[in-house]
Amino acid sequence: MTDIDFYILAASEQDGRVAFACRLVEKAFKLGHKIYIHTDDEDQSRLIDDRLWDFRADSFIPHNLVAKTGPMSSPVEIGHNLDPENHSDLLINLASELPGFFSRFHRVSEIVIQHPEILKSTREHFTFYRDRGYAIKNHDLRKK
Repeated sequence: MTDIDFYILAASEQDGRVAFACRLVEKAFKLGHKIYIHTDDEDQSRLIDDRLWDFRADSFIPHNLVAKTGPMSSPVEIGHNLDPENHSDLLINLASELPGFFSRFHRVSEIVIQHPEILKSTREHFTFYRDRGYAIKNHDLRKK
């Protein structure tokens, strides 16, 4: 069964969420994971793509937009409207809706910021996972 991690940040702006997503991707990539980042739309996908190129000067994370490359040609894929068909390791869900394919992943990460719309959607995701018996871990990073 899929393991679910919620990372709860003190940030209230999308930029804090994107920055944390980049750090999470970097850590998972260095541990050898294949990562799919699911977003709401093309603009958000492109934002993540751009930020992965420049979030740290000493970091390189090979990644692609799924729409450009087809399924899983890079260790890190970013998409919003396609099922990453042959991918099942780590899903970082930045979308307001849960993708129908989430349960095939070994692990799903949700990043929570203190923004009303994000809080609403991630609370809905939490309730969905909990009510179906998924193992959930909360990482409250507001205190650190």
